Amino acid sequence: MLSLALDKIDSLNIVYLFAAVLFIFGLKMLSQIKTAAQGNLISALGMLIAVTTTFFLINQGEQSSIVSLIWIAVAIAIGVVAGLWLALTVPMTGMPQMVALLNGFGGIASLLVACGDYLIHGGYVYPAEDLVARNWHELLAIGLATLIGGVTFTGSIVAFGKLQGVKWAPDQPVQFTGQKALIGLMLLGSLLLSFYLIATPDSWLSLLVVTALALALGILLVIGIGGADMPVVIALLNSYSGLAAAMAGFVLNNPVLIITGSLVGASGLILTSIMCKAMNRSLMNVLFGGVGGTVSGGTTVQGEHRESSIEDAAIVMEAAQQVIIVPGYGMAVAQAQHAVKELAEELDRRGVTVRYAIHPVAGRMPGHMNVLLAEAGVPYDQLLDLDQSNPEFEQTDVALVIGANDVTNPAARHDQASPIYGMPILDVDKARQVFVIKRSMNPGFAGIQNELYFTDNCGMVFGDAKKVVAELTTELGGI
Repeated sequence: MLSLALDKIDSLNIVYLFAAVLFIFGLKMLSQIKTAAQGNLISALGMLIAVTTTFFLINQGEQSSIVSLIWIAVAIAIGVVAGLWLALTVPMTGMPQMVALLNGFGGIASLLVACGDYLIHGGYVYPAEDLVARNWHELLAIGLATLIGGVTFTGSIVAFGKLQGVKWAPDQPVQFTGQKALIGLMLLGSLLLSFYLIATPDSWLSLLVVTALALALGILLVIGIGGADMPVVIALLNSYSGLAAAMAGFVLNNPVLIITGSLVGASGLILTSIMCKAMNRSLMNVLFGGVGGTVSGGTTVQGEHRESSIEDAAIVMEAAQQVIIVPGYGMAVAQAQHAVKELAEELDRRGVTVRYAIHPVAGRMPGHMNVLLAEAGVPYDQLLDLDQSNPEFEQTDVALVIGANDVTNPAARHDQASPIYGMPILDVDKARQVFVIKRSMNPGFAGIQNELYFTDNCGMVFGDAKKVVAELTTELGGI
């Protein structure tokens, strides 16, 4: 009998290991644009195998007496319907908000798993003495899963609100005196209470206080961050959700959940580091710097901008040999990616080489511009990252900037008083001619004016990006 039980455990662990391998291969494929879609499917297959195996484990193990398979089936059905509805109805321009929500769902799931397990072993199902007998690392994991999961949930909800533009979560950073000290004290108190659970496992009040502090911490941490830093916040919250899942895995003694959570947590931290380097700022500066507030640093830009007509831009672009398109949040808001693709095709028919320069933090989430352009069917080989595109600008006839403000501001190279000083930017000002499509001369997320708009080789084309690009394509077709 014991031999059969061990064989079953070994078989389940082998299946879990296979699922983990699929996660790793899928994650690796996500790092390349050409293989990202296949990588996503492979990771989803791994998750399907892991969930199915866990379902079988619950059905066969001792937990079958406390877990209703009917309710699990109902939960799965609700999740499938909700996922399909979101996938079919949320537009590509709403992906940052959706990613924020998904991070939040992962956080609250880990919190509920930890608290539920604590209640089950604290007298709700098993005798209360069972909780006292638990290993110290399981009790610590309960506290940490609750802490990280709570921070992830409310932080993600606030991030969603900022990205969605709701009134209760303003795009500008909300900061007050003593905010950092309050966050530090709340974090320290949460950690101490999490360790206190080891000494007094039956102190349910400690876990309740940790939950409350974690939910409040998530709000305080994200409310003080401006819209310009949302790509970093999204990556960081993604990492938090993974770490919370890993802690929940330790609570449940589930190896595949530990592996999956660790992978997500590590990849999220790596992506966060990449985003910070792309802005030449530390993570602490992103979290507490308040960039994007109403009061901005930097010198006042002097001079007058030059407004260009669609006809002027069409004539110059028609005579160009190479055009680099620089997409930004303005393209996302106007949902202009398909119009941009049509413009590129019109230029290509005229023998003009078209490339796209993608800044790592353009938009509101990591890879935002890549996702939008891929949806429009832009060829992968036309997308250039920061290091690839900057050497090209000096040989470029026209740089067409669509709403990308802070990532094209030359002040980052020389103005030490500017909040974006030192941030690697796209050197669009080095192109022979620059056209910028914007609705107005309002500053970007960092709250400062762009020096590019006042240079001699820059022309401003005002209007909705989708409409302007479509008219530009029509004008080119008539030349």
